[in-house]
Amino acid sequence: MAAMFESAIQIPRRIGRAALDLLFPPLCIICRETVREPGSLCPDCWQTIGFLDGPACSTCGLPFEFDVGEGTLCATCLSRPPAFDKARSVMRYDENSRDPILALKHSDRHDVAPAFARWLERAGRELIADTDLLVPVPLHRWRLWSRRYNQSALLARELAKLTGRTFDPLALVRIRPTPSQGEMASAKARRKNVRGAFKANPDRATAIKGRNVLLIDDVLTTGATVDACARALKRAGAAKVGVLTLARVVRPL
Repeated sequence: MAAMFESAIQIPRRIGRAALDLLFPPLCIICRETVREPGSLCPDCWQTIGFLDGPACSTCGLPFEFDVGEGTLCATCLSRPPAFDKARSVMRYDENSRDPILALKHSDRHDVAPAFARWLERAGRELIADTDLLVPVPLHRWRLWSRRYNQSALLARELAKLTGRTFDPLALVRIRPTPSQGEMASAKARRKNVRGAFKANPDRATAIKGRNVLLIDDVLTTGATVDACARALKRAGAAKVGVLTLARVVRPL
């Protein structure tokens, strides 16, 4: 009986979806060619994306050229262990993935967030299974005011809908404005730029303490930003801090 009732509910939804697709055909999120489902890629664009699903550093997720064994760390994590426990990313940040990510970040393309969240869920399934709280990397209030939204918060909110995990966009705050990390010439400059820039919200102390937190961001470059965020969360008592990003810059090995 319950199955029949559910089926009866789905019929008008499917009709509505078909009517909407007829009026506004779903388009590839990169090239804008017509596709079967909203928020998806056409076959040609799918082939250009460098999804990261092979061997990688067990901590930061930097991809390796070949499998060097479970638990292997990259040179950076060996020389400077990060404050976060584990990081994973969906894809390489390159000329093929850059445009849709920047569209979400700067061009009000909120429509791509649900599709990106599905990609995050698949790439971060292991991390999400061990997560209590989803926290986006925050923007400073001045930048949030000028941009009007935080793309990392959009991703985290959609991921929370998919996974049932708690989403707290206010758990972490950016307490001072910083120049864009893209303007920094080196990893050392990036670390200095965000040092002390983040603080756990004291009003969320009980939500953070003893919890496993998963930081959500759009792009991981050197890891300086998420590392500073992880330090702030661990100072507030977080048990573990993982990192899940849509893309990451892959340095030459």
